[in-house]
Amino acid sequence: MKKNRNLIILFIALLAGLIAPLATGASGAGFYTEVLLGGLMAGVLYSLVALGFVLIFKASGVFNFAQGAMVLFAALSVARLAEKMPLWAAMLLAVLIMVALAFVIERLVLRPLVNQDPVVLLMATLGVTYLLDGFGQTVWGSDVYEINLGIAKEPVMILEKLFEGGILINKDDVAATAAAALLVILLALFFQKTKTGRALRAVADDHLAAQSIGIPLNRIWVIVWSLAGIVALVAGVVWGAKLGVQFSISQVALKALPVVILGGFTSIPGAIIGGLIIGVGEKMAEVFLGPVMVKAFDLAGGGIENWFAYVLALLFLLVLPEGLFGEKHIDRV
Repeated sequence: MKKNRNLIILFIALLAGLIAPLATGASGAGFYTEVLLGGLMAGVLYSLVALGFVLIFKASGVFNFAQGAMVLFAALSVARLAEKMPLWAAMLLAVLIMVALAFVIERLVLRPLVNQDPVVLLMATLGVTYLLDGFGQTVWGSDVYEINLGIAKEPVMILEKLFEGGILINKDDVAATAAAALLVILLALFFQKTKTGRALRAVADDHLAAQSIGIPLNRIWVIVWSLAGIVALVAGVVWGAKLGVQFSISQVALKALPVVILGGFTSIPGAIIGGLIIGVGEKMAEVFLGPVMVKAFDLAGGGIENWFAYVLALLFLLVLPEGLFGEKHIDRV
């Protein structure tokens, strides 16, 4: 298994570091670095959405199909509330809304279904998805809304002395990446350094053992869904500021699915590493591998960025189904 993992990491390194310059030959170091940075920044945002999946799966063993709907609902809440109050107040109120939503989901959905088959809980989260989509449209509306973070969207040149022509980046992308990275660090510290975080880790390791030492499972679920809601809020604000708050934002969660497959469904570091791999891989493939495929197979071109992540996830499922950092399951017969 360790050999397989090394082979996959080698495959990623070849993809990100060797295919690109070999495929083009004419690309300068500056352009290559620009694409690499763009992939890393996109990967951090994918990791942010994937964290919501991992948090809930670790605590309850449920794959939360509603995470994309939570991202959309949180973004809609901030966008519409910001029309009537300052942005910081809108975000604070939206946090309270997402925490209240966690209480409602735990009380009305999770608690009645405790100890049920995982498929039952999976279908319950699917129902929550459609409920949030419809309820969000009913309460907040279905138009495209804007979230203005006050950050200039004009690209700027950096590292002009190091690379000929410099590297072009967007200020809002840098700010979004910094915010996502800060949230990831805070979550890591929360899980490692706080009593509640250690309780969450105990529940993730063994539900029954955690309950036997007095850890209340229902309260833990509320906390986890609240954290997932806050993560969804940050992701919704970031993606809403970039793309506008619209119902297609909920589809961003689909890109997080390959991320958790690569990193492992139970690993927070895996969500981060998996997001970076997906972000860099799809950007490199779109920019460098795309033109080669167009010439070799006489294709129309484009669209690689849409399917590359899923192909990469399929390769991982074939070779390393638990992901890079996921828990290994041994079945004894």
